[in-house]
Amino acid sequence: MKPALLKNIESHTGSLTIQELDEPHFDPNWHFHPHYQLFTVLEGTGTRLIGDSIRNFEPGDTVFLGPDVPHLWRNDDEYFKKESALKTHGIVLYFQKDFLGEEFLGKPEMKPIQQLFIESRRGIVYSGSTQEIIRNELRRLLRSDGFERILCTLELLNILARSTDSQPVTSFHYVNTYKVSETERMQKIHNYVLQHFKNEIRLGQAASLAGMSEAAFCRYFKTRANKTFTDFVSEIRIGYACKSLIETSYTISQIAYESGFDTLSNFNRNFKKITTQTPREYRVAYQTAV
Repeated sequence: MKPALLKNIESHTGSLTIQELDEPHFDPNWHFHPHYQLFTVLEGTGTRLIGDSIRNFEPGDTVFLGPDVPHLWRNDDEYFKKESALKTHGIVLYFQKDFLGEEFLGKPEMKPIQQLFIESRRGIVYSGSTQEIIRNELRRLLRSDGFERILCTLELLNILARSTDSQPVTSFHYVNTYKVSETERMQKIHNYVLQHFKNEIRLGQAASLAGMSEAAFCRYFKTRANKTFTDFVSEIRIGYACKSLIETSYTISQIAYESGFDTLSNFNRNFKKITTQTPREYRVAYQTAV
């Protein structure tokens, strides 16, 4: 699998690029690009990795990203099986900051959108009724062209900027340190963990994939991901466990071992550290909400 690295998304017919994605799975490569990106998932489930954030995603997941923020919507393993009938569906909008010119963005009336662009450096995830509004606006964009598409985009940006159903994706202290030359290395590490987290994850194997000693790899990973490699693996496993607690009737012990933890106590400790709830509390809270 060749990593996408720095994506080339330029449109040859306009200042915006909007695409409807309808594929067996989303792009499985960890990548970034110099464009702002608004992406909404219409169909598909998996793990979303953005900067130092790791979360499950499902239909409705809607995120606005600033330029060069590394990201990946990786579908569950079932989507990659040859016999799978599963598919994904989404809409993505790309544009650069100067798509209407730097002077236009500098106008006083554009201050809310200027602030939106600043906040998008950490990524912004939208929830509640705003998700449906954004989906409808993106569908409208797909049907539009020319000047109408520009007007629709400005209306959409105004909705994003003024929404109260939003929160940052990455942590407050996140600093984007990724470079094009390093993306392939991180892609190999992500692939290794996402494909093997249910089993034993070997630090030596991850370090070998990165072409480093174990000590150098640990320092490198923490600098790039804003967390230790051990914490990264635990978050992937807990994300899978959360999904299992919601979607299955397996016992907590079964889920713990299926998620890759060697002991139930280790699973419970990590689960509460990451979610602030015990597995039982998490399951009950979801069932109550539904």
